[in-house]
Amino acid sequence: MAPPISDAVVVDVLRRVDRLLTPLATRLGRPPALPRHERDEWWADQVSRVAAGVSAVPRFAGKLADLLPLQNTVGTAVQSLVVLGVAGEHGVEAPAERVSLLARVLLDRDLTAAQVEPLLTPAKGTYVEGALGSRDERRGVAGAARTLWRAARLLGRIDDALDARPKGRLLARAVANLPVVGVAGGYVSEREGLRRAAAEAADVLEAPPARH
Repeated sequence: MAPPISDAVVVDVLRRVDRLLTPLATRLGRPPALPRHERDEWWADQVSRVAAGVSAVPRFAGKLADLLPLQNTVGTAVQSLVVLGVAGEHGVEAPAERVSLLARVLLDRDLTAAQVEPLLTPAKGTYVEGALGSRDERRGVAGAARTLWRAARLLGRIDDALDARPKGRLLARAVANLPVVGVAGGYVSEREGLRRAAAEAADVLEAPPARH
């Protein structure tokens, strides 16, 4: 049995994902005229329509997508984008708070911002353009897709922890295990998982602070 993934490793991966995807979430944005109570729903619904299609593509291989660390990593990368979009709606600017939110919503890991903060110091050789891509590469639709794939590759380091991410209903997940038609089941499952991720992120951000 593999040893449990440490908080330090989780934070190291999620801080990189945050740095990759937060600028993308900012560029995507939503219509500025939407009232506050509809903004989280926009991320859950409109972005999910596009993003779920991207994260469902590995399902073309059916059950094989589960044998490879592909579906979880791509799906979690897209969910990370939606969670960070919701974080932006709530004015979350501190990296430690965003990483904490990603850990709580996607990994069901109760890491507070105070616990994350001392683990954010980057190790040598992090955030080079070879990992993140140049600024020009990260612009446009193709750049967004490459950014998501880079995030998925980073998340592969903690693949064992990704099963905790929000998922769709059991029936859609069962269909997603079938070859070819798994794309349809994967789309439904991933879209619902994205909506749940957005809702959970909003719930965490709107919850009153815990008393000590």
